Amino acid sequence: MDWLAQVSVGEASAPTQVIIARLVAAAVLGGAIGFEREMRERAAGLRTHMLVALAAALFTIIAIEILYSLRGLITTGVVDPIRVVAAVTTGVAFLGAGAIIQRNRAVRGLTTGAGMWMAGAIGIACATGHLVLAAVSAILAVLILWALRLVEHRTTKAGRRRSDQER
Repeated sequence: MDWLAQVSVGEASAPTQVIIARLVAAAVLGGAIGFEREMRERAAGLRTHMLVALAAALFTIIAIEILYSLRGLITTGVVDPIRVVAAVTTGVAFLGAGAIIQRNRAVRGLTTGAGMWMAGAIGIACATGHLVLAAVSAILAVLILWALRLVEHRTTKAGRRRSDQER
């Protein structure tokens, strides 16, 4: 393991096992949203959501580590770690936009795009150590996707029955 110390940057802001746990948590929680999308046979499913959450977490951890390694070296200027959140959000928004399709005046994929955006936010939360916030958000997201789909389905069916009866 001596070679690992030689190729590593040096001291990290958190122990390696903590960083790994945060990355794993991001992938698992992003996967919870992706699993629901996968069950609905959407284009962006389990793997996509896991990768979005993991990438968001990794970019955030890298930013934290860069700031940590530069502490004391930066004496002028402003270092703004929030820019990483903005950059991750922009990247995820680009992916989410790719999931949205407009066909015959109907827009499809908005929920999948929103799920990918949520996966990115969950990744950032995991990376910054807010695992409870990330877990609660993932649970709420899955509940919204699952439970409200049932409500939507029932109200749409009821609306169709009414319009069929009016004809």
